[in-house]
Amino acid sequence: MKQIISATTKYIRISPTKISPILSKIRGKTYQEALQILIYLPKKTGGIVFQTLSSAVSNAIHNFNLSEENLKINEAFVNKGPGGRRIKRIRFINKGRQAPIEKKISHLTIRVSY
Repeated sequence: MKQIISATTKYIRISPTKISPILSKIRGKTYQEALQILIYLPKKTGGIVFQTLSSAVSNAIHNFNLSEENLKINEAFVNKGPGGRRIKRIRFINKGRQAPIEKKISHLTIRVSY
């Protein structure tokens, strides 16, 4: 029987479009292969995905007594955060006007299977 263990990181202050390409690189890989990819990524999102993946593997080890050698990334996806929770700022432009800036928020979920 296949067990699926998940970990979620919510309210990340980064756009979902920046996290999505990194998730496509690790989707379907084993835990060790994903670690090798994430360690050498020169982006902020690599660290966030690494923490969430480590949390999912820790859940599998401590809650279900599984070994990390056999774990494989089953699903990895990112969702937009709630629309009302966007951080709204303004930018001053010419002639005394203002332009809105919306800073995006995202939720990251990684599911590993045995």
